[in-house]
Amino acid sequence: MAIPVIKSYEFDWKLVAAAMLLSLFGLLLIFSAQYYSDDPGARDFYIKQMIWLVIALIAFAIVVNLPQRFYDFGAYIFYAVIVLLLITVLLVGAKTGVSRWFSIGPINFQPSEFAKVAVLLALARYFAYSKLPPESVKRLFFSFIIVAVPVALILKQPDLGTSLVFFVLLFSLWFFSGLSPLYLFLVISPLISLVAAFHWIAWVIYLTILLIILIFGRPGLLFSVLMTIINLAFGVMTPLVWNKLAEYQKMRILIFLDPGRDPHRAGYQIIQSIISIGSGGILGKGYLDGSQTRLEYLPVRHTDFVFSVLGEELGFVGGLVMLILFGFILIRGMRIAIKCRSMFMGMVSWGAVTIIFFQMLVNLGMTLGLMPVTGLPLPFVSYGGTSLVFFWVIIGLLVLADRRWQDY
Repeated sequence: MAIPVIKSYEFDWKLVAAAMLLSLFGLLLIFSAQYYSDDPGARDFYIKQMIWLVIALIAFAIVVNLPQRFYDFGAYIFYAVIVLLLITVLLVGAKTGVSRWFSIGPINFQPSEFAKVAVLLALARYFAYSKLPPESVKRLFFSFIIVAVPVALILKQPDLGTSLVFFVLLFSLWFFSGLSPLYLFLVISPLISLVAAFHWIAWVIYLTILLIILIFGRPGLLFSVLMTIINLAFGVMTPLVWNKLAEYQKMRILIFLDPGRDPHRAGYQIIQSIISIGSGGILGKGYLDGSQTRLEYLPVRHTDFVFSVLGEELGFVGGLVMLILFGFILIRGMRIAIKCRSMFMGMVSWGAVTIIFFQMLVNLGMTLGLMPVTGLPLPFVSYGGTSLVFFWVIIGLLVLADRRWQDY
């Protein structure tokens, strides 16, 4: 049977062009970040990224040309396969000491990146075909389980940053599938209580606000009592959760609150990143002329902190251009999600936009010292093959949804 090939007039070129410009931005920045490196291997990172971009575009073409029902019917199968891969990578990692990647020759494959796609498809299928009302406890519970299984495996790697993406995806799809803002707040309220309980005054203020919302929101007496008890329990557990965190995770939170706490070690990265971005000014120092980059003051500048290179060399204007490209993709993706007649593809599109937006927000916040360092790469831009392929797969799903928006 011949494989249907997408026609040019059916193609959302503007969306693809925005993603391509971001990918080219990434290549230029990776080249600049390692241009003055003493390590010949590091200077070739941009070549490896170019090879990954070719692979990503092939993956994009495959995703776009497969029928919509392929993803719909295969959603739970993809999910089962990726769970098996996450288990396998843990078992292999126990022997090799590397529990996040499969190494096949020169290629490292990170299954947790594609777990995002598998969970997105599984959640979209569940929400699209569930007959339960949005606020049903059973519906919330089963969708939570879909997310919790891969998250538990990814936390074992450990990779806290990636695991956060899954919870944000679930929260966003709860909203898109009709859960009211009141219930959304109540669902995440135990987590807020967990954070607020670090200081008893903040916790008391938060609990007071919660009680006011429960009284005026009227979700039901039994439900209100249950939520109050759960919030109190989470607050009491705060010291236990803190003690369960690894030392490097505790240090990331402490350094986020006060980078000057350890300026020569744990806080060094954030301080150098802020200096790099701030020194760029309006127009930047010029391409390949960043002193922080050239003198190698900024570690991991080609991966998670690639935006710092942009800020120093291309300044505020360069950062603004990048934000406009991201903004275009986000708005375009949201429009696709809303106009899709198929609930499944609408969910997929909304979830795809959520992942791009969340990772962009966290990465930029991290480089500006506004969020803790989580290790999430900047979509399309940061060095990393699996991440680049994943985001082009996401773009492929958006283009497919736009092309077939009238299909049920």
